[in-house]
Amino acid sequence: MKQSKKGLSNWLLLLGVVVLAVAPLVLIKGEFSGADGQAEDAIKEIQPKYKPWFNPLIVLPSGEVESLLFSVQAAAGAGVIGYVIGLYKGRSQDQRNKE
Repeated sequence: MKQSKKGLSNWLLLLGVVVLAVAPLVLIKGEFSGADGQAEDAIKEIQPKYKPWFNPLIVLPSGEVESLLFSVQAAAGAGVIGYVIGLYKGRSQDQRNKE
């Protein structure tokens, strides 16, 4: 594949990712909530007397702290994935250079 076509493909993929990330924010009005909260609401609607089996081990002071910890977890996961991809790419290039 020519370099210009490859560059165009990369830009189109980046544009697609941005559109997928921004579209829900623009098209869906209202507050976004997590799946845990939605599941809890659905369970309470179906079975009002339901009591959870367990209580949280740590109660976080606010939703912002919870978002921060979730973001740190996502960043750490992305870092590990990026490291592994880079490691395998480096090994692949090293093998090609040895041949």
